[in-house]
Amino acid sequence: MNAFTRALRRTPARRTAAASALAAAALLLSACGSGDDTSGTHHGGTGPSASADAGSGAPSSAPAGEFNDADVMFAQMMIPHHEQALEMSRLADGRASDAGIKDLARKIEQAQGPEIKTMKGWLTAWNKPTAAPSASGMDHGGHDGDGMMSAADMSGLKAMRGEEFDKAFARMMIDHHKGAITMAEDERRDGHNADARKTAAAIVKSQSAEVEQLQGILDRL
Repeated sequence: MNAFTRALRRTPARRTAAASALAAAALLLSACGSGDDTSGTHHGGTGPSASADAGSGAPSSAPAGEFNDADVMFAQMMIPHHEQALEMSRLADGRASDAGIKDLARKIEQAQGPEIKTMKGWLTAWNKPTAAPSASGMDHGGHDGDGMMSAADMSGLKAMRGEEFDKAFARMMIDHHKGAITMAEDERRDGHNADARKTAAAIVKSQSAEVEQLQGILDRL
């Protein structure tokens, strides 16, 4: 076999190898250039390139990963809502006479205090303010659908004692809880962050049960 024949036999193999190399390079460039941007969805972590899976083992108080505007609004609005619930619950000490009201007030403090801390941690991790731009909208003025009490409502509750306080507290907290449940259901429907949606589900479950308990107390007072 002469050199010319050997060269002819080698040429197809070389062409095949070159074609394979070019195909592999094209696939690599395609993978590097592909994006998964979703409108309205942001990445947590320290920079815009943070992986959506980077926070899979992070504590729930500071979740990395993706979040959207609904998650931010949920946390920003639920924080002052929970703060008012704590304010109402603390009034029960020295004013409430019913054992059921006293017990529920303690449970609300124990549950919602840590949730406030958790939600503030989310907003810090997301580089978002802990108060919504219209934070004054949750200044205890009372707004349709959110269950917030007005300043007059709170002043009236502070002036009550005994059974009068128990009944007013139960009625007000039922409305307050219903507002929180609505907000949490909105988050479950529209939110993106797994930790925020999990907390919303827990709020719906726990506060729905407390609404039933409070209604039972009202029925027997």
